[in-house]
Formats: sequence, structure tokens, C-alpha cells
Amino acid sequence: MAFALNDKIKALTPYDPICGEYPIRLDANESYIPFPDEIRTEMERALADVALNRYPDPYAEKVCGLFAAYYGISPALVTAGDGSDELISIIMSAFLQKGDTVLTLAPDFSMYRFYTGIVECPCVTMEKNADFSIDPQQVIDTARNEQVRLIVFSNPCNPTSVGLAADEVRKILRGTDALVVLDEAYMDFWDQSLLGEAAQYDNLILLRTCSKAIGLAGIRLGFAVANETLTRVIRSVKSPYNVNSVSQALGCVAFSHPEQLKRNIERLIESREALYGLFQSLAADFPGKVEVVRPVTNFIWAKCERAGKLFEALKKQGIIVRCMGEYLRVTAGRNHENQKVADALRAFYTENESA
Repeated sequence: MAFALNDKIKALTPYDPICGEYPIRLDANESYIPFPDEIRTEMERALADVALNRYPDPYAEKVCGLFAAYYGISPALVTAGDGSDELISIIMSAFLQKGDTVLTLAPDFSMYRFYTGIVECPCVTMEKNADFSIDPQQVIDTARNEQVRLIVFSNPCNPTSVGLAADEVRKILRGTDALVVLDEAYMDFWDQSLLGEAAQYDNLILLRTCSKAIGLAGIRLGFAVANETLTRVIRSVKSPYNVNSVSQALGCVAFSHPEQLKRNIERLIESREALYGLFQSLAADFPGKVEVVRPVTNFIWAKCERAGKLFEALKKQGIIVRCMGEYLRVTAGRNHENQKVADALRAFYTENESA
């Protein structure tokens, strides 16, 4: 007899990032800034001290402590994970039962719906406003009307690059009894974090990652921050040794250099502003063909006429970005990378105007 797949996984397909070698990769919102040589040397020494024959610290206490010190919060509120994706999965497994309703927003990070399906919970999606802003009262009303158990959204948003101010998030937290999972993966580039207020709410879990501003996408390290009651639950549900010793060691070195991290973030914001300026110029020169959203992340989100063909044209030139329907999401890169993207767009629309 053949083994039969269950209904919840029949339609699943593997995550499909753009693979291959390309000279300019601006598709994954990673940091383009490598650590300086002296910090890399320190990382090499830390790796040499890792006992590969021993299990890692099950609670990743040292790296959680350094993360907490960097952000000025209590380490008692912090749980480390194998990237934010693992933490999303852990949270949904811990706080949801089959049949509970989850509220997501659209557009937003696609993996929220994925993990909701894995735990066999219905997902209600609320569309954002035309400018990609969020109406807090609409979130509260939808959660109440749909009897929502958990609300999850990114702030600032991936992919739109738009943020919801801290006061507006507080309105949601005070207006609902649902658990709010606030993914602050890009909050290092903005100043509206609720990280310092996590202990004040009994319905808030914040997520942070080392894959964006911190510049450690290769080691898969993320953190959940919540009050001590919620943190105890998360730690109880996670697997015992979920963050490997190598990731813990490298994370410790990175967070031991807070001034370097802050300098890197400043550079990334400068790059974002430069890229946004280039797209503003394109929008002015090609009205109706390019529209760019004001970003508060390390990427820009632009509506582009013939976005699919434009994506392929960029790819042929060795430039990779993300194409999402009518929109391109472009990570802020080095100055020459930003300029090459802008030049390629300008050439594309100039050629199509004269064709």
C-alpha cells in the first residue's frame, strides 16, 4: 500500500529562492557590509574554541545576554532561535490549537500563512490600505469579529518597507485580547520599536533577527522577546539544543562590538536613502511607470510598469532583485550596485518609450 500525504501538506512546495551566481544580489535584504578584519579574526578564535563534540548551551545564555545588553532589555525576556522562522513555528505550535484563527495582513511576509497552515489553523487576511498603511482599529475590529487567537505582522513591513508607528501598535495591543506577534526584523533601521516595553504586555511577543542589520544571515540566529510568562512557554516548547554552538559563538562576537554594529546600520541607512533618491528620480522621469514607496527599512518597494519583463532584463545583466507582481523589492547595496540598478531601469524604460 502507498503512503498517503495528508491534506495540509499536499499543496506545499519548497521555498524557492533565486539560486545561482550573480554579480549583484539585491533580493534578500542582507547587509552588504562584511565585518572588519579584526572582528573576523576574533570570530575565528571563537570558532577554534567551540567544542564540536559537545551539545550547545540549550538556552544560549551568553548570546542572549549580549543581545539583551545591546538593546537595553532584561535577558530573562529573551529566547534564542534558529532564525526568526523557527521562532514563528515554535510560537504557533505553543500558543495555538487546531482550529484557532490567525490574523495576517496583506501584503506581508509569506511565511506567516505557511506556518499557520502547518498547525492546521484557519488564516484570516486583512488587506492594508492603498498606501500600505495599517488602520489599527480595523485590525482590532477584524480580530474581534473573527474571534482571532493570534495576530502576526512585520513592522516595518516586508515587503512594502512601510512602518506602523509605536503608538499605533500600542492601540492594537490595548484593543485586543489576541496574542500579537510583532516581527521587528527591520526595526534596526527605524526608531519605533516596542522592544523595551515587552515586559509591560501579556499579549505581545517581539521577534528580532541577526540576518538583516546585524549582518549574520549565514548563521541563522534570531530572538523572541516577551514577558517572563510567555518566555517560559516558548522555552518549554522549543527543542533542547535549537541554536548550534557555532551560531552562538559568532553571535557573541558580533554583539560584543555594539559600536561597529551601529556604524554598519548607519551605512545601510545611508545606502537606502541613496537608492530611494535614485528611484525618486526615475519616478520623476518616467511618471506612471515607476512609483516608489517611502522606506524605513534597508530596501525599497517600487511599483514598476512591466515589472516581470524588467526583472528578467535585470537578471540578464547579472542583477537579482525580488519581483512581486507589479512591484520590485530592491535591497540597498553598495553605491555602484544601487547605481547599476537605476541605470538598468532607466535604460529599460527609455528603450521601451522609443520602441
